[in-house]
Amino acid sequence: MEGGPRVPEQRRPGSVTVAGPEALRFGVLGPVRAWRGAEQIGTGSPQQRALLAALLLREGRTATAAELIDALWGTEPPSQALAALRTYASRLRKILDPGVLVSESGGYAIRGLGEGALDLARAQELAARAEKARATGDLHRARDLLGEALGRWDGEPLAGVPGPYAETQRVRLEEWRLGLLESRLDMDLEQGCHAEAVSELTALTAAHPLRERLRELLMLALYRSGRQAEALAVYADTRRLLSEELGVDPRAGLSELQQRILQADPALAEPPSPAAESPAPTVRPAQLPASVPDFTGRTAFVDELSEVLGSASQSLDAGGRVMAVSALAGIGGVGKTTLAVHVAHRARAAFPDGQLYVDLQGAGPRPAEPETVLGSFLRALGTADSAIPDSMEERAALYRSVLDGRRVLVLLDNAKDAAQVRPLLPGTEGCAALVTSRVRMVDLAGAHLVDLDVMSPEEALALFTKIVSEERVAAEREAALDVVAACGFLPLAIRIAASRLAARRTWTVSVLAAKLADERRRLDELQAGDLAVKATFELGYGQLEPAQARAFRLLGLADGPDISLAAAAAVLDLPAEETEDLLESLVDTSLLESAAPGRYRFHDLVRLYARACAERDEQPPGEREAAMSRLLDFYLATAAQVYAMERPGDRLVDHLEATEYPGLRFEERNRARDWLYTEAICLLACVCQSTRPDQLRRAVDLLWAVIDLAESGANSKEYEATGAAVRAAAQSCGDQRAEARSLVTLANGHHMSGRFELADQEAAGAVQLAETVADPLPQCWASNMLGVISLYQSRHTAGEGHLTRAIQSFRAAGDRPGEASALCNLSRIRLAMGRTESAVKLAQQGTDMYDDMGHALKGANGRYALGLALTQSGQLGLAAERLEEALDVFRDSRQRLWEGMTLFRLSEVDLAAGRLTQAATNAEWALARLRGIGGEWRRGNVLTALGRALTGIGQIGRAQVCLQEALAVYETLHAPEADEVRALLKPLAVA
Repeated sequence: MEGGPRVPEQRRPGSVTVAGPEALRFGVLGPVRAWRGAEQIGTGSPQQRALLAALLLREGRTATAAELIDALWGTEPPSQALAALRTYASRLRKILDPGVLVSESGGYAIRGLGEGALDLARAQELAARAEKARATGDLHRARDLLGEALGRWDGEPLAGVPGPYAETQRVRLEEWRLGLLESRLDMDLEQGCHAEAVSELTALTAAHPLRERLRELLMLALYRSGRQAEALAVYADTRRLLSEELGVDPRAGLSELQQRILQADPALAEPPSPAAESPAPTVRPAQLPASVPDFTGRTAFVDELSEVLGSASQSLDAGGRVMAVSALAGIGGVGKTTLAVHVAHRARAAFPDGQLYVDLQGAGPRPAEPETVLGSFLRALGTADSAIPDSMEERAALYRSVLDGRRVLVLLDNAKDAAQVRPLLPGTEGCAALVTSRVRMVDLAGAHLVDLDVMSPEEALALFTKIVSEERVAAEREAALDVVAACGFLPLAIRIAASRLAARRTWTVSVLAAKLADERRRLDELQAGDLAVKATFELGYGQLEPAQARAFRLLGLADGPDISLAAAAAVLDLPAEETEDLLESLVDTSLLESAAPGRYRFHDLVRLYARACAERDEQPPGEREAAMSRLLDFYLATAAQVYAMERPGDRLVDHLEATEYPGLRFEERNRARDWLYTEAICLLACVCQSTRPDQLRRAVDLLWAVIDLAESGANSKEYEATGAAVRAAAQSCGDQRAEARSLVTLANGHHMSGRFELADQEAAGAVQLAETVADPLPQCWASNMLGVISLYQSRHTAGEGHLTRAIQSFRAAGDRPGEASALCNLSRIRLAMGRTESAVKLAQQGTDMYDDMGHALKGANGRYALGLALTQSGQLGLAAERLEEALDVFRDSRQRLWEGMTLFRLSEVDLAAGRLTQAATNAEWALARLRGIGGEWRRGNVLTALGRALTGIGQIGRAQVCLQEALAVYETLHAPEADEVRALLKPLAVA
């Protein structure tokens, strides 16, 4: 970002002009234009615009007539150049506000413009702010600012402006723009956006082939995206190009990067980590319990709390603020006391006048009385027994008086609530209090609240290793990771498990991992001596009111990472308002966590404890099954509404199992879609959990209703695993109807993942079973799917038969969206058979049907098919329009797989139209969107298109790498496309 052009302040010294709604604005980062408010005003002839540009770029300084003539005409001005200059100036003065264009010392200047009146000035300001943000480590903010600066460009700077000065400035501004772009891309890579950067860098290197910094960034982006061969090919292409065009070798930095890639330098694999912050000053209270010798991790919390304590110790000298209070909250066993004691020991030097500690017994049946604690504190501070008053209020007042002017740290451990804590706070500057509690003390005025979560996996493994020994853990690292994961990364559970292992030299880590793998016995295994995870949770559970305890038990039954408020209301069979009150009260006790507004979750071990409580305490026992049935009904009813909103007229919703408990209602498609993707994992978990015979059909129908989760690619793997689970359950209980429907979901999942043989088998099985049980809809869907799979397997005649039957079946069922889908798929079969005119007609017919029904998402699938047919018919402009329309819908609907495939098809259109750089860009974007989804065959197709585009723009080395990778994919799959790729590679081998 350095070296940017200086930009004028555009106002006289000592004056400040603020741009109002009708103020003048100017643009030079594109055509030279002017606006008054929102209205664009004419700037005259090219020479007149050249004069305006020269004055705007003079930084408010006066330009002499000779300088301006030279700027406009160079060394060969016309004979009447001075008269012409004056004419242009006179015309500009009439256009601009009075006093803006001034005559001075035989020349001209532009003065008095408001702040930000020139787009270049605004861009330069944004670039400077970006540089400062980057220097402070705020890369995200820096990147946004640079993006905003680059957004000020509107094409070529000073476009259409004649004269040597304008040409010089054009080159300078373009060079600056490229420098800003390189800085932004460099930050993209620092933030891990490697795949996204590849597409843009591919286009930029094609446009600026000799710019080595862009090549260097492209190499790094490719390498970090796992495309080492392509990264090396970029270097080879660059070296060849520089040799041919300039007769030079690549600069040292580029050559060094090539060597580091060849050596697989680990430092290249990830962006550099920010330097670690300096630890906070250590502090040391005098009366604290001993800190554990194996304290591990919690660095961010230690630093945060130490900073608060440090501010308290400094406030007395500064005459500053009031006493600092930090309140730590978290579930039992999360390490609140351990952390607080550790932080207090670090802070001891800042509190030389004393340290106080008390266990307030807040989690037990008899919490400590504040007046008793105050008496103990006063004695510890040197107050004689005879001087200690009787009442709590008098003791609190004396306590505060004794502490006045002192630097004392007070650790109030295991507090029940804020009412217990308030009388024990010093209340004077220079002192500080640390409070730990299972309750989040939102009503403790002025407190710095800290919610303590479980350890990170790295911290948990480090704690386990410290207790067990490096030697034993190093030999069985994977088993050790399993152990700490089974402990839910809860420090108390890890300490118990590690202590048990350390005391049993004959056990291996794997033995302990196996014991903890059984969820039914896990809590029983997590006890050692007087430490037990279950006992810790029992203290909190025992203090719950009956309604809280019921909510705690029933919510623990649901699988999934969290649960929404609406879903929880279904489980509890309560109104949303009452449910929210209960859940928030459980959050306050730290037995439940608030994952996000309106969403709640259990710690894994707390969930196991809640389920154990449900089995032990829930009466009648059937209430557990009823709660889970209500949750399944809620999810199915809501998912059916989302499906109906996305696919108006689709008959699937009429064939789903009936539900008793209602679902949510949505007014907008976006809200419905948000719900589906937010709840994705919870929905699939509910399906897997609902395999009892009385729930199975609803579970299968729920999986079918959320089929967008497979088609989007976002949750395709989880979707397939869930389909396999319900298919196995249907087979186990002999429910052929449920099995047929589960096979439809499995076939769709395999199809989207590119496993066409498996998809073919499952779809054929679905047709057979659906005929047996007379369930028409799976038969329609599966026949449609068999036709698509036949297309991919080049069995066109068979595919035509399947799709013809599908069309007839959908028509018989009155399912117009299904019929439109089969028509569009038949279009693709006809296209593969060379019947292009029929293909266009069928795709148009299907798309029109979708549009008539207001079917935006499936209408995008229709436009996708129509775009393919139009491409093959040579109607490239129309093909691109239809595909762009489809792309917008797929992006809006979060259909990542179809977004990637549409970008791939656009790259094919670009190739046919000779837009090679754009073809490479779209293919790169397609690769990025399809990463991890869609299967290898689709990836091979995109790599082939990218290889063809790169060949066309002269990046032969990269093209070879892409095509060779595509060939390997096709050969592994025994796909016929391998012959086409071999033909593309052949001429490159001798290039």
